[in-house]
Amino acid sequence: MSMAKGSNVPVGATAVRVELGWGSGPGVPDADASALLLAGSGKVRSDADFVFYNQATHASGAVRHEGKRSAGGTVTDALVVDLARVEPAVETVVLAASSDGGTFGKVPGLHIRVLDAASGAEIARYDSADASVETAFVLGELYRRQGAWKFRAVGQGYSSGLEGLATDYGITVDEPQQAAAPTPPPAPAPPVAAPAPAPAPPMT
Repeated sequence: MSMAKGSNVPVGATAVRVELGWGSGPGVPDADASALLLAGSGKVRSDADFVFYNQATHASGAVRHEGKRSAGGTVTDALVVDLARVEPAVETVVLAASSDGGTFGKVPGLHIRVLDAASGAEIARYDSADASVETAFVLGELYRRQGAWKFRAVGQGYSSGLEGLATDYGITVDEPQQAAAPTPPPAPAPPVAAPAPAPAPPMT
């Protein structure tokens, strides 16, 4: 059963497989899963706390990006979170998706599933039904409460894409270098006036 936005469930497993899924088809944008490990401040400690396709494994080994699979008209992009290895300073693992080539309003059946990594049993599922112009989405989060883990269905979209989402959580996004404007040529020096001729001596 799909969870309501904002609701939460306990996570009893020590490691979970998180699958972000959507329907494939002509004109459907591709999407990518990512995770951000947040400290108590609600921000990452450094850019190393961002796990995605170009940085597939967190230094702690607690989170890794596994990649995509297609089956039965559905694409899934998976992350594995070993909750037992999440560092004590990390209180929340944000689970996000970003689209490539269009908005999430064009992505049918967007959902997130949290599975027990050992047994494959489904712990939680949240289906996003209200996407429109967003190009990045926080679908859910795993968070620590009194030593136990829970999953919350979030469903928060960003029209500013993965860059806007990442910046919100403290990731430093490199701005593209602006081309330096060409230096204007120096202005020509004003012409030097010729000295006036000396007056002729008076006739005697």
